[in-house]
Amino acid sequence: MKFVDEAPIYVKAGNGGNGCLSFRREKFVEKGGPDGGDGGDGGSVYLEADESLNTLVDYRYQPRYSAGSGEQGRGRNCTGAKGEDLVLKVPVGTTIIDTETGETLGDMTAAGERLLVAQGGFHGLGNTRFKSSTNRAPRQTTKGTPGEERQLKLELKVLADVGMLGLPNAGKSTFIRAVSAAKPKVANYPFTTLVPNLGVVKVERHRSFVIADIPGLIEGAAEGAGLGIRFLKHLTRCRVLLHLVDLAPFDGSDPVENALAIERELESFSPTLAARERWLVLNKTDLVPADELDQRCDDIVQALGWQGPVFRVAAIRGEGTDALAGRLMDYLDERRAMEEADPELAGAELEAQRQMQREARERIQEVREAQRAGRHAEKDDDDDDWDDDDHDVEIEYRQ
Repeated sequence: MKFVDEAPIYVKAGNGGNGCLSFRREKFVEKGGPDGGDGGDGGSVYLEADESLNTLVDYRYQPRYSAGSGEQGRGRNCTGAKGEDLVLKVPVGTTIIDTETGETLGDMTAAGERLLVAQGGFHGLGNTRFKSSTNRAPRQTTKGTPGEERQLKLELKVLADVGMLGLPNAGKSTFIRAVSAAKPKVANYPFTTLVPNLGVVKVERHRSFVIADIPGLIEGAAEGAGLGIRFLKHLTRCRVLLHLVDLAPFDGSDPVENALAIERELESFSPTLAARERWLVLNKTDLVPADELDQRCDDIVQALGWQGPVFRVAAIRGEGTDALAGRLMDYLDERRAMEEADPELAGAELEAQRQMQREARERIQEVREAQRAGRHAEKDDDDDDWDDDDHDVEIEYRQ
């Protein structure tokens, strides 16, 4: 199934039904009085988190949704039927944004969670509602109010406790295969991973966490190079990031420069995300001679000026991965306990995640606008080269 993590949609709640103007008309009943019923309320539109979904692809091809309108009132004090509510299922981890106001309406983080995104219209009143001792034959009614309509943007961000950063072929997919049951594709060429992969790491019985593997970054990703930075937003929910560095790159590049390139791209994407807790993981220790390993690792740590935790692993052999998973589990448990004991800390964590998501959204939009402007400029250049006398030239239009 195609992985789609963004989708714009239009939702329209149902209109309220109009009230009815009616009088009782029966044989042998004189001046029966008003009996016009109220209309029905319009149906509302809800979004509901469903853990069986993992993509927004359905909304890419069907972007417009409307709930049912309420029926009009009828005589004999009959109330119109209420319009049927519309419930749209979305994956857990979906953020809903009003594109006209930029307001974040909600964040679907738990299965079964439901969010009202468009309120149905209120019913109109029939003329029975207006009868009184001084107004025995009212001809007043009210119309139902229109249902709310909104232009929304759905953004899916995977729910993971730990996220992995690194260049293509740094060993991220191999690592997630070593510590979990996930089996992402592994190959000796760049961009083997094209979409985020999730794995559940079980450290002990009833103790586990979720780890996310995203496509690798390259230098210039902040300007749209490679797969760009669109997948970095999936790390904004992670509590800790693992920065994987290849100790023996097959292209002969410098591991220090590779690590610094990732740091620059991360800082350009979101300063808040760049300041997140990060651990350095030196991978592929099995490819370095044993007598050179300590010196090479120390040189990299010193050159980076790294102050945080450092780990050495050979993910393909599973060496050092269990110890790292145990440390991660302990850190996450400690972090959760601190947030449960301190509501202010929990609030600060939530605000930090929202800030990362805002920065990610703004940066991705900037990259898209720059790419769009570049395509328009390229098309204009092609138009400037047009020569009316040269009818045999084949013109290629690139969108």
